[in-house]
Amino acid sequence: MTSTASPRTTSSASRRVGYAVSVAINGVLLYLVNVWPGWQIIPFLTEDFRDVLGLVNASLIAGMVVNLFNLLLDWRSVRALGDLVTLAIGLAGLVLFWQVFPFDFPDGFDWSLLVRIVIVLAMVGTVIGIIVQVVTLIRSLAGSGDADK
Repeated sequence: MTSTASPRTTSSASRRVGYAVSVAINGVLLYLVNVWPGWQIIPFLTEDFRDVLGLVNASLIAGMVVNLFNLLLDWRSVRALGDLVTLAIGLAGLVLFWQVFPFDFPDGFDWSLLVRIVIVLAMVGTVIGIIVQVVTLIRSLAGSGDADK
């Protein structure tokens, strides 16, 4: 049987579960990166990762805060604004990852090239996401078809 549910018809309860799960996952990631076992355990990350750690943490914390707001309010305009904030921080992080490139891969396969391609694709996707969320925010504030408030 195929589901015909669209994001618009997703129940508030299921969205709220998703927000809570996102808060928990971001909290766990924040702990894993900063406390135990820490980012230093990953063999291909260099000490330069310290230069991007602030934005990594900011992105995780912003995701937690935004999803807590979504959990409480679950309004389309709040979701769109929150997504804009997290996307903007994410884009800043991607740009910094590109500039610092805190990776040191073993010889052989050109992992550096592959990671750079993934960073560019992530930047493009993030910019598209920002455009979509700006449109969503404008539409929700204008009251056009916002069944979720």
